[in-house]
Amino acid sequence: MATVTRQDKIIVGVDGSDASIEALRQAQRIASALGANVEGWICWNFPVGHAAYEMMGRDGFSHQAAEILHDAMAKAFGPELPRNVRTRLVLGAARQSLIDASRFASLLVVGRRGHGGFNGLLLGSVSTACVAHAHCPVLVVHEPE
Repeated sequence: MATVTRQDKIIVGVDGSDASIEALRQAQRIASALGANVEGWICWNFPVGHAAYEMMGRDGFSHQAAEILHDAMAKAFGPELPRNVRTRLVLGAARQSLIDASRFASLLVVGRRGHGGFNGLLLGSVSTACVAHAHCPVLVVHEPE
């Protein structure tokens, strides 16, 4: 049985933004050139005061996250995913989940949603945390012009 090595996987943080859709495209281009696989991750969590939500069930939150992931994949690649692209729905905070996942990836790709002007020069909290703490190289992709 073959095992997947660290070099075989590129993980992409997906949140449905234009930057994360471009991150998916860039990751797939790199992965194709390297013969690697891409995993598009969407991380979701319960809102603050989640005890009441847990009593109602997780399905609504995970379903919404799954829809965002599906829509992002369709925008990035069309109706059919490339053969080397997979999706993953993750219960947990995006920052920590992606940093933990970076232990098993050759590259972590995240989008950066700019706000224009001076604020546009800053990275978001998830991309900043990934750049600072990931266990593999990180590519931060800007929104397309």
